[in-house]
Amino acid sequence: MPELTITPNSLVIYRSRPARVVSVAGDKLSLELEGGEVARVRPKDVSLLHPGPLHSLTGLSARHLSPDVQTAWELLAGGPTSIAEIAELTYGDFTPATAWAAWQLVADGLYFRQTGNTLRASTGEEVTHLQAQRAAEAAERAAWDAFMERANAGNVTQEDRRYLREVEDLAYGRSERSRVLKALGREESPENAHAALLDWGAWDDSVNPHLLRARVNLTPPTGPVSVDVAALLVDPARIDLTYLPAFAVDDEWTDTPDDAISWEDGPGLGKAWVHVADPAAFISPGSPLDLAARSRGVTLHLPEVVVPMLPADTTPLLGLGLNEFSPALSFGISVDEAGEITSVEIAPSIVRATRLTYEVATARLEEGPFAGLRRIALAFEVRRRGAGAATIDLPEVQVRVRGGKIEIKPVATLPGRTVVENCMILAGEAVARYGMEHGIPLPYATQDAPDNPSPTPAQTLSEMFGLRRTMKRSQYRSAPAAHSGLGLAAYTQATSPLRRYLDLVAHQQVRSHATGAPLLTTAEIVERIGEVEPSISAERQAEWQSEKHWTLAFLRRQPPWRGKGVLVDRRNASGLFIIPELALETSIHLNADLPLDAEVTLALRSVDLARLDARFRIEH
Repeated sequence: MPELTITPNSLVIYRSRPARVVSVAGDKLSLELEGGEVARVRPKDVSLLHPGPLHSLTGLSARHLSPDVQTAWELLAGGPTSIAEIAELTYGDFTPATAWAAWQLVADGLYFRQTGNTLRASTGEEVTHLQAQRAAEAAERAAWDAFMERANAGNVTQEDRRYLREVEDLAYGRSERSRVLKALGREESPENAHAALLDWGAWDDSVNPHLLRARVNLTPPTGPVSVDVAALLVDPARIDLTYLPAFAVDDEWTDTPDDAISWEDGPGLGKAWVHVADPAAFISPGSPLDLAARSRGVTLHLPEVVVPMLPADTTPLLGLGLNEFSPALSFGISVDEAGEITSVEIAPSIVRATRLTYEVATARLEEGPFAGLRRIALAFEVRRRGAGAATIDLPEVQVRVRGGKIEIKPVATLPGRTVVENCMILAGEAVARYGMEHGIPLPYATQDAPDNPSPTPAQTLSEMFGLRRTMKRSQYRSAPAAHSGLGLAAYTQATSPLRRYLDLVAHQQVRSHATGAPLLTTAEIVERIGEVEPSISAERQAEWQSEKHWTLAFLRRQPPWRGKGVLVDRRNASGLFIIPELALETSIHLNADLPLDAEVTLALRSVDLARLDARFRIEH
């Protein structure tokens, strides 16, 4: 650009806009911009295009001129140039109007381009490349516009996959933005992305995005597990408990039998034995398997898949009742008539366990060892209730997806299940007491008492629901503290080391104490709790959201659904109902004054799978 002096009535460029210099006063210029706007700027803020005189910006139009851009570019191709030269070669003259037109050619960047203060004509290769690029961009804009028309109409096709991937990324939680949703005027949220994909038919209800959103590890751990079970069974440190009938009692679908129960006669109510699978016999603190289990925290139980905490071949080797003889860590707990623990014995053992379902165990509660275990469980439960333990019996279901088919089965409240559950809780209290008595650092499961506890036990479904709402969140601590919900002064989970990492830690500590090996310090226990808690929280969220997803998918597949609902709470004009056969809660507007625990027939109105919501109406 030629070196010229800026004077009044010069044409300059200010912020990519043409401007006429009205006056020059020292280091300030007074400019007239398009539309009559006035600005005062410094000379360095503008670029001189033409010295003028220019008396009005309205005279800058070059539409009446006949440009010959191609010829001008061919003459200058690849070489340096100036606004004046471009104007003269293109329009035949250098005037304010042609200077402004020439600057627009430079701004376009196809035939002429500016680098710093230097102007040059593009090379042939540059022009060809940019033309191809612009053609591609134009084609992409046309394709985008066509896609948006289809998206607005709800008629996306397979050719739209490249646009849908970004919507899927948002639905899966891999991205926080979606150009597609933004262009459609929808909030950029995972729920809205999920809803759009369902509306378009790009997804169906078989797609569960909650797993990726929760960022849980869905890759099964790899093995193999290097353990010589035969060597474990002949370890002289193990006590032989094969003389005791042992029973691994679970739901029929359970594939990780990691505990079993026995009863032995003795003072008071006798001795309850809780035998637990013994992975701590070969998984030492800090070992590769220990670190891998720590990174997961728990086994992930999902309707569609189970992702184990330990490699899959661990359970066939150590699961109780899967082989004739099994190595175990056994807790022998003597209990008096008041349900109090009088002594605790913990030892590595050999057991012979038989697998039973809860239904079969219930049918055998009046015979042999089951009768003894039932007496212990009953006394123990009475003692816990006297200490404020909460009994919450709300509907539960098991949701499973196999071969694309959704199955929802109610979990029956069976006496056999209650006996087994009390034995497991008893073992947790026994391990906690043992740790406290012997100075063994352990991860303790605790729960603070509710702020306003009910003076009477919950009996009805609404009372159970209300009680659950008052319960505080349980948490792990390195020091013993009360577990209000269980009615215990101290409690350590120790019956599922194949499925819960902190149970494995408890086993490692007890075994180290028994063998004289170094114990983990309290600080190391704190470290492990801190490491696994985020994983446990994410996995529990994934499990809850996945179960609700598949429950709602089940409802979508079976319209019109009707079933029983029980009113458990009232909030203004709405009632909160529990649907027992689905273990589902739903809020419904009440047109009549219904008492709590009233049973009504509910009919499905709609399912919003993306937002995990279902709407029902009361049938009269």
